[in-house]
Amino acid sequence: YCVEFQLVALAPGCLHTRWMQQLREGLRVCVECQQPALQPPGQHCHGDGTGSQLNQLLHWQAVENHRCRGTWRRIRQLDTCSCPSVHNLLFI
Repeated sequence: YCVEFQLVALAPGCLHTRWMQQLREGLRVCVECQQPALQPPGQHCHGDGTGSQLNQLLHWQAVENHRCRGTWRRIRQLDTCSCPSVHNLLFI
């Protein structure tokens, strides 16, 4: 499955991560949950925002650059992923 988020804030450390330079506040991104990131018992990815309140700010952090982090809002879950090739990410 995939989850669509809207980026709310990006840390200045993201400017030094090449793939993050195209992202900006307000942009919607698609994040895919694949094996082996699925965690039992409900088979969801950690950090996907399941159970969060409407408009709740959720925190994320890039794996390759720990100074690149920010907040986003969960928009919706898509059971069939159709993420565009640009602005798509993976849960790890």
